[in-house]
Parts: sequence; C-alpha cells; structure tokens
Amino acid sequence: MRKKPETPQCVLCERKAPLTFHHLIPRKVHRRARFKKHYLPEQLQQGIWVCYPCHRAIHRRHDEMELALMFNTLETLQSDPALASHIEWVKKQRVLAF
Repeated sequence: MRKKPETPQCVLCERKAPLTFHHLIPRKVHRRARFKKHYLPEQLQQGIWVCYPCHRAIHRRHDEMELALMFNTLETLQSDPALASHIEWVKKQRVLAF
C-alpha cells in the first residue's frame, strides 16, 4: 500500500494542493523485459507526490518511455527546461480545490 505524502505540498511547484502519485518509472513499462531485468519491484514502485497540474504537465511533455529512461528521478524532472517553465508558471497560480 502506498503511503500518504509526508507534506501537503507538491515536490515540483511547492504549492499546498491536493496531490497525486507519479511513478518515476511509469507503470506502463514495468512489464517490459528491460525494466524487469534491471530494476527491483521496489524500485519500479518509487515515485513522487505532485499536484494535478504538475502531473499533467509531466505526461504532456514526455511519453512513458522518455520518462522511464531519461526522467526517472526527481532531479532530472526538476532540471528539464520544458517542465521548468511550467513549474514557474504554476507556482503563481492559486489552488482551486483542497
């Protein structure tokens, strides 16, 4: 069972908002031989808690294979220029529902 987030804020934009769980290695690729061979089941289940707008932005900018191969850590997501512009924008938005 997945634990609830430690803090009520998004790890990307740092806003206090309802959070969703983002698998760092998307579940869609877990069954592929490459990922079964190189990662433990616990590693495949690792993720971060993000607000809904940030979660949508992650998946709009990158497909599952890109996320699994190139953006599978919090640091790589934070350093992605395409996502950085979204994060700066969303930080200025007010939270609609909590």
